[in-house]
Amino acid sequence: MNWITRERPKIDRIACPWLIKNFIDEDAHFFYVPFDQVIEKAAALNAIPFDVPGVEFTHQKDQCTFDVLIKKYKINDPAIAIMAPIVRGADTDQHHLSGQCAGLWAIAAGMAYNIKDDVELLQAGTVIYDALYTWARHLQNVKHTESPVEQILVDVYQKFLKKGSTGKIPAWATELKTIIQDQIDTNLALSLTDISNELNVNPAYVSREFSKYFDNLSFGEYIRKLRINKAKTYMETSAYSLSEIAYLTGFSDQSHFARIFKLETGKTPSVYKKNISKGKIRPNS
Repeated sequence: MNWITRERPKIDRIACPWLIKNFIDEDAHFFYVPFDQVIEKAAALNAIPFDVPGVEFTHQKDQCTFDVLIKKYKINDPAIAIMAPIVRGADTDQHHLSGQCAGLWAIAAGMAYNIKDDVELLQAGTVIYDALYTWARHLQNVKHTESPVEQILVDVYQKFLKKGSTGKIPAWATELKTIIQDQIDTNLALSLTDISNELNVNPAYVSREFSKYFDNLSFGEYIRKLRINKAKTYMETSAYSLSEIAYLTGFSDQSHFARIFKLETGKTPSVYKKNISKGKIRPNS
């Protein structure tokens, strides 16, 4: 069957063809034409018009065309039910409907800006909706963390902070130090706020409990110490420049790296590196 809509699609006019092709009409063919030609061309092509005023498949009250198609064809797929408010919110500027709305709009707007051919834009957009459907169906509860260390920390807090401290140094605290040292990622970005949000625990409480078992350091101080140790290892064992080391250890720039390095070691990175080359500091010591 032929389907036709307005040219220059962004959200609904990409999402609807994806929905139609996957759940309604697998042999569908789509046409994009100027707004004032949709009805005329629909008659000539024997096509179903959508997402234009005055036709069956268009916005109805607070629902977008994607919603209308779902209802009309009784699509009961749970993943589609999750996608619907995302598409609706992105298409109608109601970004509060889902955390993914603003992101979908940003991607769609950028694609429409970059791709001027509507058929090519539809092909590219199909990849986006395939991915969104897969996420809605299989990956909603999968959370992204920057490194294995982050998930370890989260797991530890889940098990420990909710139970409270017994006054005895728990085995996990000793073990965790070793695990972090072994696995620290060069882009470690976990913050106290991340942990607090993840666990719904007051940041002050998290900070207080962490310092009890980690060298009497706050979370930020402890992670900063590890990043500096990682930087020292790079200086001792690699040919990376100081700016590259700053980047690899997660500092915003070389100036920030130099300031924190001196604060932690008493020496600037350049002096530390020169001392290594002069043999005043033994690598891996």
